[in-house]
Amino acid sequence: MAALPHVTVATVVENEQRFLMVKEWAEGRLVYNQPAGHLEKGESILAAARRETLEETGWQIELEHLLGVYQYDSGTEGISFVRFCFSAKPLYIHKDAELDEGIVETCWLAESELQELCHQMRSPLVLKSIEHYLHGPRYPLTAISQA
Repeated sequence: MAALPHVTVATVVENEQRFLMVKEWAEGRLVYNQPAGHLEKGESILAAARRETLEETGWQIELEHLLGVYQYDSGTEGISFVRFCFSAKPLYIHKDAELDEGIVETCWLAESELQELCHQMRSPLVLKSIEHYLHGPRYPLTAISQA
């Protein structure tokens, strides 16, 4: 029987044409990613997106839209992911927040800088999410419902 996919969340947080990113260790190398992580048992998808952003960056955010739901099969990890990606606006930063293990730093990068770093992205979904944020449709948060 095949393993179930991992359910993850990610946020695209933009401020003045710069995107909130994390530089983190993954699979033995330093990579860039949006604030992202796994859904925890009993947690709503929207709550997970807010929590992961806070834990990885120290930023309190307000979710605005669902950008998309992506399926990704990791060739190196042999794991399948289903990723819910949201747009969000930054509200305020907790300057003394202790960031998740593995996070080296947070940074705000322009789209052109992200393109230059394309080979250092954690997965192809990172730049795809930025592209969808800039040019794709946006869906209301009500598209996500919890029974």
